[in-house]
Amino acid sequence: MCFNYIKETKEFCGVVAVWRNNGQPAAPLAHRGLFALQHRGEEAAGIATCSLDGELLHLKGRGLVAESLPTYRVKDLIGDRAVGHVRYSTVNADRAENIQPFIASTPYGRIAIAHNGNLKNSNELTNELEAEGALLSTTMDTELIVHLLARSHAVNFADALRAVAKRALGAYSLTLLCDGRVYGLRDALGIRPLVLGSLKDGWVIASETCALDAMDAKFEREVRPGELIEIGPEGVKSIDLLPKAKRLAPCVFELVYFSRPNSTIFGQSVYAARNRMGVELARQDASESMRPDVVIPIPDSGNPAAIGYAHESGIPLEYGIIRSHYVGRTFILPDQDTRSHRLRLKLSIIREIVTQKRVLLIDDSVVRGNTSRMIVAMVREAGAREVWMRVASPPIAWPCYLGIDTPTREELIINREGSVDGVAQFLKCDNLRYLSIEALARAVNSNEHCYACMNGDYPV
Repeated sequence: MCFNYIKETKEFCGVVAVWRNNGQPAAPLAHRGLFALQHRGEEAAGIATCSLDGELLHLKGRGLVAESLPTYRVKDLIGDRAVGHVRYSTVNADRAENIQPFIASTPYGRIAIAHNGNLKNSNELTNELEAEGALLSTTMDTELIVHLLARSHAVNFADALRAVAKRALGAYSLTLLCDGRVYGLRDALGIRPLVLGSLKDGWVIASETCALDAMDAKFEREVRPGELIEIGPEGVKSIDLLPKAKRLAPCVFELVYFSRPNSTIFGQSVYAARNRMGVELARQDASESMRPDVVIPIPDSGNPAAIGYAHESGIPLEYGIIRSHYVGRTFILPDQDTRSHRLRLKLSIIREIVTQKRVLLIDDSVVRGNTSRMIVAMVREAGAREVWMRVASPPIAWPCYLGIDTPTREELIINREGSVDGVAQFLKCDNLRYLSIEALARAVNSNEHCYACMNGDYPV
């Protein structure tokens, strides 16, 4: 997929929650966790804390965590409980009021909520709530969860969340502050990751284990699908809030691309899973009569698969594409020509590695294909005799409605070009192969994932 700043699909969000026992401030820890989750959302960030007298304080802003949550202002967020959020704008308008955590008054107390995922029936819920007189202040489905919660007439907060789950269809990993307590809730299908960690003086919940590492927390376990974690002065309470789903559906694209390589999600190392994807790609190529001269990953997300491919095939691995960390993101630039020039500033091809060689490029996925096409052209211009490409996932052929902002079905390159050969012609590469769904299932050690973006079989 290439790098975060030009990626063609976007993860909706990342969430954290912190509970500290000794009165020490929670916001700085949440801040560190959000830095680690920056890859899950680069357009806005926010933190809410609960002070000793129960008041909810918050700081939010557009931009990267360093820009929107400057350290000197985070220090002003008193309280030993916090929730945090990083987000992308998605199909909804990128409006300031959409920045989370979302804060509201409910029958159960003041609430701050951070949401990773997407409700598939958000349009229906919006129409229904507005018909009942609800005044919606944002265009995000997180607010719908709060309205449903407030209207549930449940006797306690846990029952209110259970009532929400009966109405809200889709993906949600939530962190919440309510009435001085911290909560984490994962939908019954387990689509988005959520993990629990322990501190010397408390507990944390986060989207990925990389955030636990940043907060010096010990990974305890994943939050189970359908489980509500409640943290208070007495410690951690686990409630099996939602009925067990007939099938689980953790998002396989978390392992293919979104999660950080140093995270453990869905019971396995992200790096190891991506490495195995490369091994499976090499095994698919084992019967090829011709072999490339060199394997080159497209940085940074292609690295683990390229290492696995090279190890399995015995073909030399070279880091022939160098990424500059000093050029800004390009997916927000106004036109394709400007993005093309910025890409050439961002990437450099080492000519000595590719000249007169049959080069095999490895990336995690291809969505619209524009970035891949530019990279193929750059490698060819640097002197490669042939440019092959291997993709460590099946073709992305269906849009995702469960927490990823993907193009429409017509915009996805495999549908636009009609076939793998058509994609190869668009990319102008000499040889193209994708990983099969069966091989991907072997790489992630399970058929029990959501592969909807690849096969159209949506779990909800």
